[in-house]
Amino acid sequence: MTLDYSPFLPWPLLAALTAIVLVIAAFAIWRGIRGAWIRTLSALALLAALANPVLLQEDRDQLSTVVPIIVDRSQSQQTADRMTMTDDALASLKTQLARFPQIEPRFVDVNEDRNSDMPSTRLFEALAASVADVPPSRVGGAIMLTDGEVHDVPGVNQALGFDAPIHGLITGKPNEFDRRIEVIKAPRFGIVNEEQQLVLRVFDDGPSPGGIANVTVRLNGDEIATLQATPGQDTPFSFKVTRGGANVLEFAVAGIPGEVTEANNRAVHIIDGIRQNLRVLLVSGEPHAGERAWRNLLKSDASVDLVHFTILRPPEKQDGTPINELSLIAFPTRELFVDKIKDFDLIIFDRYQDRANVLPMLYYDNIAQYVENGGALLIAAGPEHASPESIAMTPLASVLPAEPTGRMIEQAFYPRLSEQGRKHPVTRGLDGSADEPPHWGRWFRSVDVARPQGQTVMVGADNHPLLVLNRAGQGRVAMLLSDQGWLWARGFEGGGPHVSLYRRIAHWLMKEPALEEEALTARTSGRTLEITRQTIGDAPGDAIVRYPSGKTENLPLMQTEPGLYKAEKRMDEIGLFEIRNGNLTTLAHVGAVDAPEFKAMISTTSALKPITDKSRGLVARVVNNAGAINVPPILPVRGQVRVTDNDRMQIRLTNETVLKGINTLPLFAGFAGVGILLIAFGAMWWREGR
Repeated sequence: MTLDYSPFLPWPLLAALTAIVLVIAAFAIWRGIRGAWIRTLSALALLAALANPVLLQEDRDQLSTVVPIIVDRSQSQQTADRMTMTDDALASLKTQLARFPQIEPRFVDVNEDRNSDMPSTRLFEALAASVADVPPSRVGGAIMLTDGEVHDVPGVNQALGFDAPIHGLITGKPNEFDRRIEVIKAPRFGIVNEEQQLVLRVFDDGPSPGGIANVTVRLNGDEIATLQATPGQDTPFSFKVTRGGANVLEFAVAGIPGEVTEANNRAVHIIDGIRQNLRVLLVSGEPHAGERAWRNLLKSDASVDLVHFTILRPPEKQDGTPINELSLIAFPTRELFVDKIKDFDLIIFDRYQDRANVLPMLYYDNIAQYVENGGALLIAAGPEHASPESIAMTPLASVLPAEPTGRMIEQAFYPRLSEQGRKHPVTRGLDGSADEPPHWGRWFRSVDVARPQGQTVMVGADNHPLLVLNRAGQGRVAMLLSDQGWLWARGFEGGGPHVSLYRRIAHWLMKEPALEEEALTARTSGRTLEITRQTIGDAPGDAIVRYPSGKTENLPLMQTEPGLYKAEKRMDEIGLFEIRNGNLTTLAHVGAVDAPEFKAMISTTSALKPITDKSRGLVARVVNNAGAINVPPILPVRGQVRVTDNDRMQIRLTNETVLKGINTLPLFAGFAGVGILLIAFGAMWWREGR
């Protein structure tokens, strides 16, 4: 309660009147005038009434003490045990806080930063945001429910923004251990079939059981090695890139009983295979218009080493020409098809027929074995393929996907994509294929074949096979059953996409991953996972995604083109994802490989210990030795917290209040004021009357 004034006259005027009254009173008292004291008191009472003294009484309410409860929901907390511990400890905290109505808890769930490629657990940022709307004096403390893996702990000399205890409640068990694997150093590119080196390391966090770790290595899904790694030491590994394009190396370290999680027991590294020089053997059976189209295409590619032979004069032709003038150089058949056949990535027979004494039958068998052992063969056929000298009549027939009937189809036609061809990556989306008739020039003859195997991706007149693709053993074979692709190269009737078609055929033969007809691939862009499924069959159904935490999710694959299906989703976890569809599997790593959130998974009290000690808080595990939830009791404290209590969580209660209103009581208002004045003047008159 306080005294205030609300004068009826200005203060200067009241001051002047008071001065006059005091002067007159002093003179009267000095002269001993009768009734001077009563007159003085009456005048002062009147002046006091004019000053209008008022008693003020403030109506205030006690403000609550704000206590943020920061709950760690980051990925390192997403194990079954820790989620249960967190939920049980949080329920216990709520029960305790309900007994203190003066404490206002603010519960904040904190996930890792999902907008970052390198997410981390940032509890102190969440703490600062939760109390940004209240003055520091109202913050009575903070409680963090976490596994201890906090990545934004301020330094001991860094200001917190309030002076109250910070307490850490740690989930997890003491003496936890975890095994993980990382690729330390590895090349991003590698030349196909040349040896590459990388370095990996197995880490044991916490009290390790020791021993040797077994690491299984897979390349593109196929197991290629098993390594013995010593935890904590670099382990070198040598391998060969088997194909061009993206190659996925997967390293899986065997789990150990009792470790925190096996989510980080695998690591991947993607290396792009580069073919340093693509060695192609092109054998033309005779000079013809289409020969230059093949030669120009292959010579225009700087990465192709082309060996080209053309049979200018067949051996059966007898015109008396001396043998040393039959050719510029002798056709080195033995060197090409016996000694060095394995050095070629692709063999092309362009309008070649089996003429006597050019290639012995044994050499055709060598070519067939070359294909079955992983080689690539392309047959560009013309009328010779329908003749009795066709190479289909040799041992090479064992790998050819179609058998000629001996008939040529002589009529104009537009090459068209078959139903499989619209889906097959070799022919899918060829420029001009979407129109009817196709927006390209016509051809005029093709080889008739029976019982084609593999995939017929292009058809000619009356839907007869025109381009057939097939696998033979570990290798691949393609048959183009017309020799008139050169019409497209010459621009006849507008030409056609001969360059794209020929290159795609060659790359498919050499097992380019992007041209696989049945393929499942995944890549990441930031936190977004993009899945691509290629198929020449029916709709492949959903992709099954296995998260690093172990949970699975079905993602529907939506068709974007014939034979091409895609799915895309922004992921709320980081780490290694496994994607399955049917019998196909692939891996993708979301987020940075060395992200702090995924690197360390064991719980710890050491990270928060310095800041809790500085603020006179405590750090304790929420599970006791018996496995039961044991949350320390809350102790409200009036005034400053000056000492640490190792058994209880001290909360500093605030003294802050909020003003609801002010009650006023004028002292000279109403009957009380009038009574006082009447008594004063009555006493003065009474004294004057004596």
